[in-house]
This record gives sequence, C-alpha cells and structure tokens, in this order.
Amino acid sequence: MFLTKKIEQVQALVQQVLLDNDQKLVGDIAQELNLSEGEVTLALPEEMVTCVAPEHCEFILQQLSDWGNVTTIVHSFGSIFEFKSPFPKGKLGHGYYNIMGKEGLHGHLHIDLIKQIAFVSKLFRGMESHYIVFFTAEGDCIFKIYLGRDKKRQLLSTQVEAFTNMKNTLAS
Repeated sequence: MFLTKKIEQVQALVQQVLLDNDQKLVGDIAQELNLSEGEVTLALPEEMVTCVAPEHCEFILQQLSDWGNVTTIVHSFGSIFEFKSPFPKGKLGHGYYNIMGKEGLHGHLHIDLIKQIAFVSKLFRGMESHYIVFFTAEGDCIFKIYLGRDKKRQLLSTQVEAFTNMKNTLAS
C-alpha cells in the first residue's frame, strides 16, 4: 500500500479539507496536503470511495467498452489529457493491455503497474460525479474514467447503474 502516514491521520486531514470545501478536487487536496492522490482517495469518506483489487483491472476495462461515451483522463507529469468517447476494446498481449481504438484513444497499458483501483462518487462543480481511478504502487494516478453526461450535463443513468453494479460486485 502507498500510505506514508497512518490512514487515520490522513482521513482526519482529508475530512478537515472537505469540511471547508466538499467539492475540492482530490488532486488539489493531495497537493495541498503534500500527499499522493492515492492516499487522499483512500482517505475519502466511506460513502465516496470503494476500493477493489488490481486483479479486476482487465475485467473493468473490458466492461467499459459497452458503457458508451465516457471521459478518459490521463495524467502525465502535471498535464491532463481527456478523451470523450466510448472506451475502446482491448486485450492482453506482450505484457500490456492493448487498447485498440480506431480513432481517439488507443495505446498500451502496462497493467502490472496498477496496484489499486477505486470507484469514487464525489461532487464536482456542484454536480454528482462518478469515476474509476487506477493507481501505481506509489499512489500516483495513471488514469481515470468518468461517467458520461447527456447534452443537459446530466449523468447517463445506464452508466450510473453499471458503475454501481460493478462497484458492488467487485467489492464483495
């Protein structure tokens, strides 16, 4: 696990920040507290986060391709790249999960580097938000998948249902 402090200490720090601003981004909280995004995510209130084992990564990625438009966010040294489209199908090969998008997102995910997966439900800019985040052993965010929204900026109910079902199934 990537905790540098006792979980109770981190939870208390995160709780204090959320009391001041419950919509603050997890990445911003991590920067403010000088913690990894993984540490902050694991310290979110129980109703906001559900962690699942990294062994479920391939299953999760394969299911995502059936969800329709989602927002995939890739973090790289302080930069953020967003892809708004269905998550492409993929398969394991040569030590990678090969994402086989014909347009937009495609590439090769070093799946063995994923050591923690979290399902997060947290307000974002005043709106309900749900995402799946994949972390390294150090607690660094590799990428996130946010549920899609319709033209009125409302979450897609079928994706909320799929997210909730997957989270509950994998966490039990």
